[in-house]
Amino acid sequence: MLSFPNAKINLGLQITGKLPNGFHTISSCLYPIPWCDALEFVEAKKTSFQSTGILIPGAEKNNLVLKAYRLLKKDMPLPELSIHLHKAIPMGAGLGGGSADAAFILKALNSHYQLFLDDSLLEDYAAQLGSDCPFFIRNQPALATGTGTELTPLDLSLKGLHLVVINPGLHISTQMAYTGVSPKPSDINLTELLLSKDFDRWKKELINDFEASLFDKHAMLLDLKNELYDAGAIYASMSGSGSTMFGLFAEAIPLKPAWKAMQSQQFLLD
Repeated sequence: MLSFPNAKINLGLQITGKLPNGFHTISSCLYPIPWCDALEFVEAKKTSFQSTGILIPGAEKNNLVLKAYRLLKKDMPLPELSIHLHKAIPMGAGLGGGSADAAFILKALNSHYQLFLDDSLLEDYAAQLGSDCPFFIRNQPALATGTGTELTPLDLSLKGLHLVVINPGLHISTQMAYTGVSPKPSDINLTELLLSKDFDRWKKELINDFEASLFDKHAMLLDLKNELYDAGAIYASMSGSGSTMFGLFAEAIPLKPAWKAMQSQQFLLD
């Protein structure tokens, strides 16, 4: 069975608190975008995993796709599988690619083997794999709160806008990104702000809290954001804990040669 796990961007990201267990609470809108990996499995005598495309660091046995399969197999009568992941979404980039891969194999197994697990139960499985994973079960715009696993559907559409996504190849660990932020309660009504689609307000109020410290450490990220605005973006930001930058445009634009030298894509959102 073949599926195409897609990435996401964050529209705003406030770090609102820190829990006794060390995890942080957030407020953010997760929005799916059509930058995709390819994931396929077939039945086999022995379970195996291989990947192509972008090189995935670490041992294959630790890949989230394999972890997701084994997590579900503990409770469900699944056969041995040969799993192939073609990686196209940059990693350590704030795009949630690994989380999407894990969620999509849960969904594909549920569908293919008629396990009849509802989305809520699949989200429970996904939450055991990572904070972004549950979002990709329903894969629709959602307000993420708590540790990122508390999801509220948001009737937000950016259909018709052009999205430019640029990843400069700078790997930023989530742990490192959090060391530069000071949690504070948010005084922004994120739902109201997003649904207003007032992009002048978005520029001023729809902030990613990771930007301030990461821009100080990596000036190229601020440069990319400014370049997106100079190219006519109606809104530009960093996604997640970085290092991907994105811009929303009313019309398609030519990608600059410097962007093309990085991992960059342009999409018409639907």
